[in-house]
Amino acid sequence: MFYFDPLYIVLMAPTLVLMLWAQNRVRSTFQKFVQVPNQARLTGAEAARRILDANGLYDVPVELTNGELTDHYDPRTRTLRLSQPVYAGRSVAALGIAAHEAGHALQHKVGYAPLQLRSALVPVASIGSNLGWIMVLAGIVIGLTQLAWLGVAFFAAGTVFALVTLPVEFNASSRALAALTSLGLVDRTEYEQNKQVLNAAAWTYIAGFAAAFVQLIYYILTVAGLSQRD
Repeated sequence: MFYFDPLYIVLMAPTLVLMLWAQNRVRSTFQKFVQVPNQARLTGAEAARRILDANGLYDVPVELTNGELTDHYDPRTRTLRLSQPVYAGRSVAALGIAAHEAGHALQHKVGYAPLQLRSALVPVASIGSNLGWIMVLAGIVIGLTQLAWLGVAFFAAGTVFALVTLPVEFNASSRALAALTSLGLVDRTEYEQNKQVLNAAAWTYIAGFAAAFVQLIYYILTVAGLSQRD
């Protein structure tokens, strides 16, 4: 069976371990620093608002969204959305995460190229991630190599999206730390604490790309083997 190919297990096992470790690290780091009050006594929403206003982004709203660690900036509507623990929280974690999302708004303002590329890739990456593997599987089952290769191409778009996400997220964190420092919202200790929060979050994106890349390699090797048998 396609899903029980030993090669798939061998290739994906390390990335699965990395993903589980990254998810555990970001949650444990968040839980640690969500208990630590920030010295500015600001909520995440207030901190984001200060950063946005300091950069002339008065028209970018800061809204509350459901869930935990669901914080994001929507470039389509130019809206910054924060989860409840971040939006209303006055912790070090809330400060760092809110600043990170504000960092994406700053990227949008200056036309940061990787952010623009990632936004352009969203439609094809969504299709590729959802349908690519189905096309690969269908091509293998019915022995239609062309369909399988088309599925590989679609899935590759999702992998490229994951790759482009890395500089976008790293740069947003750099902008966040710079903004918190320039506005005097953190001292040296809190700077390092926020850096820990943002670094932990970065590992989830690294793990996501690693998983997508390894899976793409597996699809390429599998379809290439199918082609040799044709």
